[in-house]
Amino acid sequence: MTVTPFLSIKNLTVKFGGLTAVNDFSMDVMPGAIHALIGPNGAGKSTVFNCISRYYQPASGDILFRGQSLMRTPAHGTAGLGIARTFQNLELFNGISVLENVMVGIDAALARDGKRLSPRQMRSEAEAILERTGLANYRDEQADALDFGHQKLLELSRALAVKPQLLLLDEPAAGLRNREIAALDKLLVDLARKEGLTVILVEHVMQLVMSISDRITVLSFGQKIAEGLPAEVRQNQQVIEAYLGREGAAA
Repeated sequence: MTVTPFLSIKNLTVKFGGLTAVNDFSMDVMPGAIHALIGPNGAGKSTVFNCISRYYQPASGDILFRGQSLMRTPAHGTAGLGIARTFQNLELFNGISVLENVMVGIDAALARDGKRLSPRQMRSEAEAILERTGLANYRDEQADALDFGHQKLLELSRALAVKPQLLLLDEPAAGLRNREIAALDKLLVDLARKEGLTVILVEHVMQLVMSISDRITVLSFGQKIAEGLPAEVRQNQQVIEAYLGREGAAA
């Protein structure tokens, strides 16, 4: 039986003036998969994310989400479709608490689904998410009082509060300690395997990428240079030379 891709990027080209940031890029992401998009800094990974979440309009190509084109969807409409993301550069509400940041995400999900919860129910749901992401002890801290790694986890928490079907994670392990990376590994695997969440992961921590990814696509200078299972990508000579190096390939 043929499985339809949950997200399909077709011949995507993105230009900024005379610079081609992404060139004729295609990638299929299967439902319930963790699909990593890796490559050197400046390869075009975040540009691809910005096209999916509709911050950028490509020069050509198409992006199909559950079989429907996203090209006419505004950026503010993607959450309503079930797409949530985190950012390489943090996008938090710094003037409010960790718990309140997550409650903002819950409120967005309720508005999308036409549902209501009491403040007590919203707080309980937010606390459950923070427990899951390891931030329960920080619930009453202001977001900008956290260190960078915990702010990344807060951004993930808020994205999960939206109850997405597709989660775009831009360097979620940045600033995390080894123990926290291991916890993130388990959380993402549980979300995909047990709850069917589809994840696209941009990440430089190869320990995490190689451990959890079902499939990996590699970008370099805006072009796809490899795609396959983690073991295949790790041994790809072009990927080793362009990005992983010998140490990364052995990780």
